[in-house]
Amino acid sequence: MDYPKNSIKNLAIVSLFIATLVLLCSSKAFTNYYNPFPSSSSSHNHSNSTYVEKDELEKALERASMAANKTVIIAIINKAYVEPHEDEYPTMFDLFLEGFWAGEETRPLVDRLLVVSMDETAHERCLFRRLNCYRLAGGDGGGGNRFAGEKVYMSDEFIEMMWRRTFFLVDVLKRGYSFIFTDTDIIWLRNPFATLSNDNQTLDLQISTDDFNGDPHSENNLVNTGFYFIKSNQRTISLFETWYDRRKNSTGLKEQDVLENLVREGIFGKLGIRVRFLDTLYISGFCRDSRDVGLVATVHANCCKSIRAKVADLKNVLRDWKRFKNFNNDRVNFKWSEHTSCINSWTT
Repeated sequence: MDYPKNSIKNLAIVSLFIATLVLLCSSKAFTNYYNPFPSSSSSHNHSNSTYVEKDELEKALERASMAANKTVIIAIINKAYVEPHEDEYPTMFDLFLEGFWAGEETRPLVDRLLVVSMDETAHERCLFRRLNCYRLAGGDGGGGNRFAGEKVYMSDEFIEMMWRRTFFLVDVLKRGYSFIFTDTDIIWLRNPFATLSNDNQTLDLQISTDDFNGDPHSENNLVNTGFYFIKSNQRTISLFETWYDRRKNSTGLKEQDVLENLVREGIFGKLGIRVRFLDTLYISGFCRDSRDVGLVATVHANCCKSIRAKVADLKNVLRDWKRFKNFNNDRVNFKWSEHTSCINSWTT
């Protein structure tokens, strides 16, 4: 059948118009899917956008947080913590996680744990364990892989690594998250929230001590920054900002020493910080053993110089704990093993 030329031309125009509409609609639809190579105009900082994309840290914090009050548990690791010393297992990170398994009412707390890695090896080990992991990038204080190996206590690299940690935690507070910070050389034998919960609505900071003097409000207690519970508010943000800024005039001092100096200068009173210093009866360490295994919640390998020594003596802590649990919770005859490796670490 023959068609007039005008009809063929009109049909072609209509077909082209329809094809253009289909292409435009398809292009719009595809933009609703994940774009692995976003342009600068699609950044979450775009001023004309009403949707702010969450960054990786925010996503990680959300996954770990107790939704009702935005509270998380944070531990920071590097390669030295996750790999065996001279091919001898377990690692310090292994022991840290074993505490959650062996402790009382501690297993569910792993879901609230955010493990922050300072290097790629540590991050890969974390992901392999299917934990909630966040890789601290160089741009937010991670320093690439510079902090991968063991940093000798009080060396320049050790001090710098401690300040990197503080820098990161300032960011967490500014995002509105309260948290327990825990070193990974700590064994959680019981849920510490039970010890903290009585006062956590009124207190800004509850911090561990090397040697508790008997008064939870005395600023003469020696603080230990390896374990503390802090509430996110303007007072605590100001505290951490002041603390971090002081590093510039504190050459040769680790961040714990600087906080100790600020406490002596009355920083808590100046900022209105409501603080409680934690009794070593509950939040203990090698500097001062808990007097009652029936009450202790955490054991910290403090007053110890090397990772190798910490691992050796933390293994004994877990053995002591399992012995206690296997012998009908005999508190009367229980005794902690001597922290021999850590004592000797200062002379070798």
